Amino acid sequence: MSRVGKQPVSVAKGIEVSLDGTVLVAKKDKLEKRLETHGRVGVEINGDEVTFTRNGESKESSAFWGTYRSLFNNIIIGLDKGFTKSLEINGVGYRAAVQGKMLNLQLGHSHDINFSIPEGLDVKVEKNIITITGTDKQAVGQAAAEIREFRPPEPYKGKGVKYTDEVIIRKAGKAAGK
Repeated sequence: MSRVGKQPVSVAKGIEVSLDGTVLVAKKDKLEKRLETHGRVGVEINGDEVTFTRNGESKESSAFWGTYRSLFNNIIIGLDKGFTKSLEINGVGYRAAVQGKMLNLQLGHSHDINFSIPEGLDVKVEKNIITITGTDKQAVGQAAAEIREFRPPEPYKGKGVKYTDEVIIRKAGKAAGK
C-alpha cells in the first residue's frame, strides 16, 4: 500500500485549488498549472488540503494513487517556492553566457553550442556556475540534464559540465612503465 498516497497535500497560502472534471487546477497570481488525472484517482479538496483516494484495489490504482499525489505536490511546491538546479563548468576555456533566450556554451568543441532556454525557465550564469530556476520540476531537471549532456564530466581530469552536488570519482592516469 502506498505511503505517499495516504498523505494529504497542504496548499500554501495564495494558491487557489479547484477541480474541473478530472483536472486539478492550481492558480497563483497569473500562473496556472493543471494536472489531468484521467479519473484514475479520486480527489477531495478540504480547505487548504487535497487528498487522493484509490479507485479500486488493483496494483495499478495503488501506483496511480502515489504518483498523482506526488505530481500535484510538486505543482504546489513549484508555485510556492520554485525549483532550482545548479551546474558547474570545469575546464580551461570552458565558458557559458546567457544571450536573450539562448545559453551560449563554449565547451572545447570546434563550435559554440547555443541552447534555447525553454519557456517558463530562468537561467543565470555567474563565473562557472549555471543556475536554472522555474516552477515545473520536470522542465528544470530536463533542461539541466540536456545542458550536462553537451559535455559530461570525464573521470581523469574532471573536465566537463556537472551538477554542483555531484561527486566525480577520479581514475588514476597511465601507470609508469616498468
